[in-house]
Amino acid sequence: MEGAGTLADTFKNASLLLNSTGIVTIYTVPTASPGVTGTPPVFPTTTVIKSILVCNFHASAATLVDVGFVDYSVSTTTVMDLVKEKSVAAETTVELLTQPLVLEESDILKVKANAANQVTITVSFLEITKGDL
Repeated sequence: MEGAGTLADTFKNASLLLNSTGIVTIYTVPTASPGVTGTPPVFPTTTVIKSILVCNFHASAATLVDVGFVDYSVSTTTVMDLVKEKSVAAETTVELLTQPLVLEESDILKVKANAANQVTITVSFLEITKGDL
């Protein structure tokens, strides 16, 4: 089978306007699947989160931001905190990571803000996909 045993590295990003004060999924690491008729297989993937940028575009109010992830190998529902109540001043952009973050298959990156419609989040990441199931 062509491509079996190879790795594919793909740089991507995900952006989101936080339009509520609830916890929101911004990215989920793909889950391996052999595929079914009409859909291609999904190969095992590890993701390296390189950057999490928060932009508070409100003219005068600071916003508190939480970032966490569901470590699927530990729990399918528990959010592990990475950043808790980080204050982002009005009209500023903040980088939340100082080192890369590795997420494994099925892990979920989640974000939350204390005010709706004041911040955008942009996550830049590298998906490393193994070419066989």
